[in-house]
Amino acid sequence: MTLVNPLVRPGEVHAPMLMGLLLRQVRDTFADEDWAGLRQSHFRVLSCVPAAGVSVTDLAERVGMTKQGCGQFVTHLVQSGHLTSDPDPDDRRIRLVQRATLGDRTIAAVTERNLRIERDWAARVGEQRYRTFRQVIEDLALTAPTD
Repeated sequence: MTLVNPLVRPGEVHAPMLMGLLLRQVRDTFADEDWAGLRQSHFRVLSCVPAAGVSVTDLAERVGMTKQGCGQFVTHLVQSGHLTSDPDPDDRRIRLVQRATLGDRTIAAVTERNLRIERDWAARVGEQRYRTFRQVIEDLALTAPTD
């Protein structure tokens, strides 16, 4: 198989670069569609909000952002109607972030769109090869590095 990306120099192809190229395909797919101004980073924040709600500080940790950066995303997503932010009934100093109905619908649509992308990848390489690939990336993503 020949690599068809002119941005990659021969001999410099490695797995993280290939994963980045796949992620670019995903970003481009979503960018070509109407998601009401939301980007992948918004989807990541939305998807990390548990049903019971979460503080901005804990959400930032889950997402791997600074508290300030996450707070900006939360503010935007509250203004767009995807999230709610109310005082925590147990500690009024903390704001509890929860997904609104629009946020739930958006994540369901994002999940379905990602599944269509995965079905396309499976069609491109074959179901069995894709299942193996999917299992390998799950294993790598969900286990701790050894060094």
